[in-house]
Amino acid sequence: MQFFFMKRGVERMKNKSLIFSYFLLFGFLVSMYGYGMGVKQTKASSSEQTTTHKTVGILQYVSHPALDTIKEGVIEGLKKGGYTEGDNLTIRFQNGQTDQSKLATMSEQLVNNKADVLVGIATPAAQALANTTSTIPIVLGAVTDPVSAKLVASLKEPGGNITGVSDKAPINAQFELAQTLLPKAKTVGILYSSAEDNSKYQVEEATKIAEALGYTVKKYAVPSTNEISQTVQVMSEAVDFIYVPLDNTIANAMASVVAQANKTKTPIIPSVDTMVEQGGLATVGINQKELGIKTGEMVAAILNGKSNPATTPVYTFSSGDIIVNTKQAELLGINIPDDILEKATIEGDE
Repeated sequence: MQFFFMKRGVERMKNKSLIFSYFLLFGFLVSMYGYGMGVKQTKASSSEQTTTHKTVGILQYVSHPALDTIKEGVIEGLKKGGYTEGDNLTIRFQNGQTDQSKLATMSEQLVNNKADVLVGIATPAAQALANTTSTIPIVLGAVTDPVSAKLVASLKEPGGNITGVSDKAPINAQFELAQTLLPKAKTVGILYSSAEDNSKYQVEEATKIAEALGYTVKKYAVPSTNEISQTVQVMSEAVDFIYVPLDNTIANAMASVVAQANKTKTPIIPSVDTMVEQGGLATVGINQKELGIKTGEMVAAILNGKSNPATTPVYTFSSGDIIVNTKQAELLGINIPDDILEKATIEGDE
């Protein structure tokens, strides 16, 4: 009997030990679960901190395909950088439609709405924003020469609240392409707006390049879109082809330029891919969508605190793409060499 009770006692102690072990295991699992939840909450908290709702103000100079495409790219670039409209981003968009007084008013509205970052699409829009605030970060989209426009101190070290992307086109490559496609051409007419400082800078550079290549250069400045058709009519009789720099006024009236030039079968060498799509013959240009995406990515970097405009160099593209409108070439009776077609983006082939 004594042995029996001793045996029962040992079994009870074993049971108690087993129960105690179960309690220890249960406590360990609960603590690990709590730790895991804590980690998840910490991660969630960290995620919330990096996706705080932001507001971006976009001011566009005018509506035309090139600038509209840049705006689309900006939104896409912001998304790539972690900011999606309607989720953690509000975009306030304004379009001045070439009206300087509207640009000034719209700039004030965007600043007063406390945008975290502002985007100026085209030089006049960027200048309007710069005249309104010196504290809110401004990112340039499609500004050819930010230094001459007095927006930054230098491309490498902007030095203030402004940085961004330059749309400076490879003008030399454009005229070399013109020589290849139009070997008999001797005289080029440069069509531009006298109201855009951005265009005057390009005309000076284009003139030097064209003359160095042996062209006779004739310049045709227009004060507004109202004079474009008549000016193109006059120049078409005096030049072998028309060159259009990065000019918003001309881009806005590209359909009229093409319609008038086609009457005399005068080729147009523009500076932007969208102008080729509208009836230009060909160009070596920067992809406007990619330009916009790069702009949006720079905005996202500033929103994330990873970039400071004062020390972020203005981005410039080192090369461009060949774009050819084969339908326009056929209309003008121009043969595009196979080696050009092989490496070109083709427009008008539908």
